[in-house]
Amino acid sequence: VQLVESGGGLVQPGGSLRLSCAASGFSFIYYSMSWGRQVPGKERELVATIASDGGSTNYLDSVKGRFTISRDNRKNTVYLQMNGLKPEDTAVYYCYVSYYGQNYWGKGTLVTVSS
Repeated sequence: VQLVESGGGLVQPGGSLRLSCAASGFSFIYYSMSWGRQVPGKERELVATIASDGGSTNYLDSVKGRFTISRDNRKNTVYLQMNGLKPEDTAVYYCYVSYYGQNYWGKGTLVTVSS
């Protein structure tokens, strides 16, 4: 299983970013996918999850209405569109899949929200 995130960077408060996660090594179309984030000194938290067919999504309360998770099963890619970014969204963002009972995380991409 390999998960490779991209799209992070520095953005001003109120700005937007779109993260991408390219997945390989497993049958992507059959698995729910998630984005998580971690701030140094704090536990990693799941931000958004999307079902295998994209038919249902779940979000952390603090990002509801601002973040949108989506996926393209033809490209084995999951996305996180982040709008209305706040300084407290600053974190390393990770792609996640649970595959045969094992937790797999990518190496992450840093998102910094600052003026």
